[in-house]
Amino acid sequence: MSADKKLISAKTFSKRLLEWFDQHGRKDLPWQINKTPYRVWVSEIMLQQTQVSAVVDYYTRFMKRFPELSSLASADQDEVLEYWAGLGYYARGRNLHKCAQIIANELKGVFPDTTEELAALPGIGRSTAGAIISIAHRKPASILDGNVKRVLCRIDAIQSWSGERETEKKLWQRSEELTPTKRTDDYTQAIMDLGATLCTRSKPKCDICPFSKDCLAKQLDLVSQLPKSKPKKAIPLKHTWALEMISSEGALLLEKRPDTGIWGGLYSLPELDFTLSFDEAIYEVQRKFKVGITQTTRESPLTHTFSHYKLEIHPIRLIVHKSDIELHEANQWHWVETENLDSLGLPAPIKKYLNTSERQGTLPLD
Repeated sequence: MSADKKLISAKTFSKRLLEWFDQHGRKDLPWQINKTPYRVWVSEIMLQQTQVSAVVDYYTRFMKRFPELSSLASADQDEVLEYWAGLGYYARGRNLHKCAQIIANELKGVFPDTTEELAALPGIGRSTAGAIISIAHRKPASILDGNVKRVLCRIDAIQSWSGERETEKKLWQRSEELTPTKRTDDYTQAIMDLGATLCTRSKPKCDICPFSKDCLAKQLDLVSQLPKSKPKKAIPLKHTWALEMISSEGALLLEKRPDTGIWGGLYSLPELDFTLSFDEAIYEVQRKFKVGITQTTRESPLTHTFSHYKLEIHPIRLIVHKSDIELHEANQWHWVETENLDSLGLPAPIKKYLNTSERQGTLPLD
């Protein structure tokens, strides 16, 4: 950065941002109505790593079923995850439920009103805590979500990856410096809106941005290069057998997954290690479930990408004798009638697979 390139002052930044927000900001999102700590908290958890457009319908449905903290705290985790299914990052749903129970039972239903106390609760980090404090409690508190990081990296032309410790420390200092002491709720919403609607990752609308003349990335012709991406690593590809075991009566065997790990707490198809050959997998089904198989069909594989690896799922469709199966782990394995699948929290790719009426590429086996 050359010596004549100066950072915009905090006073100028907040003043201009609020003026832009008053005219162009979003003010009719579901969580902007009746901004209680509970409603803001649920929205902020849903918005972690998820775009507004994807959250609106889920939030509306979730709040209709769990309108108050007490209704969420008293619900079964299975039901909470059913309403979360499809949003991804399921630890968020489990932590949301756990956090609601802590607030309801240990804090007597009263939300903490400091960032330190909030950040100590499950699933609420420093930025989410700041959003709740500033929007719901209207107290000065800073945030640093993905949108804000992008805005600050471009405004200040920060040319190192935001996930590096020193860079993140610098961004937090800048975020705190820019946050005003008044209208903090509007400011917080405004800076998120700026990143979501104008200062987008691709095709940013610099020509109508209120900071087009002050943005150092624009002055230095670095907008398309900032923020710097995380250094890329090869994403490993993993494989698994998925067992679609259907009884002669039409029930489907599902596994209740453990709370930790991928799809934690959701119901899914039982899996087998893909190091087994197809014939070995069929033998393992017979051995593990003590089952008589009347029909076997190998389905086309489906792929699902997680944040740190890609999973290729190889389904095997099996018609079995339900009465032959001995389920010793009653809490893990469950027979479910197909008409009841919609009442369970299922991983999105598994739900999509099971809902496909005519699967393409089916490979009948002798």
